[in-house]
Amino acid sequence: MINWRGTWAIYKQEVARAWRTVFGTIVSPVLTTSLYFVVFGSAIGGQMQAVGGVHYGAFIVPGLLMLTLLSESTANASFGIYMPRFTGSVYELLSAPVGVTETLLGFVGAAATKSLILAAIILATATVFVDYTIVHPILAVGYIMLVAASFSLLGFILGLWAEGFEKLQMIPMLVLMPLTFLGGTFYSIAMLPEPWRTIALFNPIVYLVNGLRWTFYGASDVNILVSAGSTFAFLAICIVVIAIIFKTGWRLRS
Repeated sequence: MINWRGTWAIYKQEVARAWRTVFGTIVSPVLTTSLYFVVFGSAIGGQMQAVGGVHYGAFIVPGLLMLTLLSESTANASFGIYMPRFTGSVYELLSAPVGVTETLLGFVGAAATKSLILAAIILATATVFVDYTIVHPILAVGYIMLVAASFSLLGFILGLWAEGFEKLQMIPMLVLMPLTFLGGTFYSIAMLPEPWRTIALFNPIVYLVNGLRWTFYGASDVNILVSAGSTFAFLAICIVVIAIIFKTGWRLRS
């Protein structure tokens, strides 16, 4: 039976932390994404040809949204679990009557909630700069929630793995961000010459970006079933890894 009171306590504390640092968690990502819309959507996009029948400014909306979702979900969850480890308060959590499920629902649920709020603000902001449509709005919401939950779990793992603030930023800055920029955020991989087009298919972020792009415009460079299937598989792997970490106590009791 799930300890909902314990889950709610963790969730409320993490959401409250986001509002205490609202400039870093909400304002800064929205401002950064807005600048992308201004530069690439309005300024440069006005000089670009349509991509797959979609105006370039509208074409990059799913990519920019995915860029923010990945970075913020990972950062929110990793910082959320790292700080209790850093301050030593994680031992209070381990001694409390909450299990893996309650802990994940609290930390990951709060991180995903913050990302979803951010996604809604960014989509609303995008309407100021570009005209875009969402062909499959329900699937788009479901896909955004799936990605936010998956990368919040990844962030949780990174927060447990990191032994310092520098290591906390290592994977997001050196791995996740480059892969996202090379994953079709600003272009279609169909525009790439060989062998770069084939190489791009080995980038997992390509499937995430194109999966979200399909929900917006009904077309993408890769099959939507492959995109959704790979995202679900990634979600399952993260859950298994966290379950093993809690069972063994790795980085938690040492």
